Order: sequence, then C-alpha cells, then structure tokens
Amino acid sequence: MAKDVNVIIEIETPTPRLGIGKPLILGSATAGKPYKTYTELSSVKLDYAESTEEYKAAYALLNQGDDSPAEIAIACQKTGTEPESIDDVLGRLWKEDWYFLITTTTLQADVDEFAAAIEQNNSREYFTRSSTLADVALLLAKNYSRTTVFYHIDISNYPEAALIGRVGSAPVGSVTWKFKFLQGIVPLDITDTELREIHAAGAITYVTKAGRNQTSEGKTLSGEWIDVIHAKDYIKANIEYGIQILFADTDKVSFDNTGIAQLESVTRNVLRQAFLQKMIAQDDDGLPLYGTNFKRRSEVDPADRAQRKYNGGEFWFELAGAIHETTIRGVIRK
Repeated sequence: MAKDVNVIIEIETPTPRLGIGKPLILGSATAGKPYKTYTELSSVKLDYAESTEEYKAAYALLNQGDDSPAEIAIACQKTGTEPESIDDVLGRLWKEDWYFLITTTTLQADVDEFAAAIEQNNSREYFTRSSTLADVALLLAKNYSRTTVFYHIDISNYPEAALIGRVGSAPVGSVTWKFKFLQGIVPLDITDTELREIHAAGAITYVTKAGRNQTSEGKTLSGEWIDVIHAKDYIKANIEYGIQILFADTDKVSFDNTGIAQLESVTRNVLRQAFLQKMIAQDDDGLPLYGTNFKRRSEVDPADRAQRKYNGGEFWFELAGAIHETTIRGVIRK
C-alpha cells in the first residue's frame, strides 16, 4: 500500500488499534482460501471442521475468556495445482488487517521461511510452536527479533495461539507476556535446569510457579521482549496513520512553522497515549519520559522545501518495561 508517511524507530538499549493485536491463522488447502475475519467459533466451524488445524488454532485463540480477541482472521495457502509459495501467500496477505501470524505448519523449512519474511517486512510478529529444542536452536542462530517460539511436548492444541489469545488484544503496553495463565494448556513438569535449557535454546514455555500455571518468559528468539516490539510497532503505525489522516483531512498542511507544529502535535498525541497505556516510563515526579524535536522552517534544507519533503521531525521515549524478577533483602533486628 502506498503511503506518504514513514516512521523509523531504533531501539536504544541502555548501559480496533489499527489491527495491532489481530491474529491471523495461516493454514493450507488444495485450492487455497482467501483472508476472512471471524468473531466467534461457530462462524469458524462453518468454514473449517473441528478436526482441521485451522479450527484448533482458532479454538485456542478464542478460548481465553474475556481476554480473547474480538476478531481473528484465517487464510489458507494453496497447495494443489500451481501451489503458492510462502512469498506468494504472504504477498496477498500483507495488505490485510492483522498483526500476529500463526501457521498450522511446523515444518522447519516453512517456519524458517515465514520467520525470515516477517523479519524482512518489519511490521508484524510471528508465533510458532515446537516440541524439539534442536529445531528451536536452529532458529535461534538467525537472531530473529520478530519470532517467538513456544516449546511444549504437546503442540497439538496450539499453545502459542493460546498465548496470543490471552495477551495480544490487551491495550498495547498494558501487559507483559510472562506470568500469563493459558486456558486449555497443561504446564510442563520440568526442573529448573530443564527450564533454563528451554530458555537458552530461545524458546518460552508453560510451567507452574507458586501453584500458578503461567508462561515462563516473554521474549522473542533474539532475546528482545515481545512487548517492546509490540510497543514499537504500535507507536510507528499510529504516528503514520495519524499524519496520513492529517494530510487527507486538511486542505493543506503548510510548509511553515504552523504546518510543522501540526505534525508535531500528532506525534505527541500518540506518545501521550502510549504513556497512558504504560508503554512509556515516568520520571520521579510522575512526568512522562518522552519528547519531540521538530525543526522550524528556517532550519530545513531549501532543497527539501522545494520537494515538499519535511524530514526534520524527531522524537524519543523511555520504555516503561516490566519487572520480571526481583531480589529483596531483609534484616532481623534484635
């Protein structure tokens, strides 16, 4: 899709939300199937029998109670005469409204190709599952920051889809992906050593801690936090969308300080909302840690003005993050 706004965010490591939470199940069928949105399992069952992988994934997504997504999407890759390649099927799906990709295939070659494509596209996330740590380790070597692997000895009930169903539709930034209870998923009975091996391989899993069943971690293969990638994509998409709407709804955004201020205002509004959703941290006085710097007209290269291109806008923010571990020391006084 052509667009006139491009937002670039770099992650600086210290010493109905535009489809940003909508899952897509990608299955396979002889003749393929187009992208279609569903709001309840009964509708899914009209197109996919309960025995199909597509239905099983949909069930896991929509079985998470009040946390379940309001809508999901399903499409199928054509496998019959003149089959679609992964590039082909994604080529027709990039334009659709979805963010989290779940595939019914777990073949290593397919998973690697989907992960590579998601990484290249740089606007979505891919969740897959595996019962073999050796396969996970092969993916780990690629250092994908947009692919999360859910390891479990039983992957028939789509634990990764259950996780997306539980967390993916919450307001972006309001939740972490660790510590989450998943309906329909049985926790692994493993030792601390085995859990460390799973994490070292690049995967997350489902365990019991303090008597509570919960996800063991919230990271992608690269070790980046899932919520950091989600927050980055939310802010980028919403600034692009907001400024594109500004262009469309305004007779002219003048190339002067007034017009530049309009661009900055849209950007700050998105950052303010991100702060309210707990993506952005606050300082000791409770003030949000973000800022903008938009060059005035006089500071812009005349050649850019002649081309009607404004490239002088910048913003920054500090991620709020989340506490996943703690050490608390105590002293007994006599």
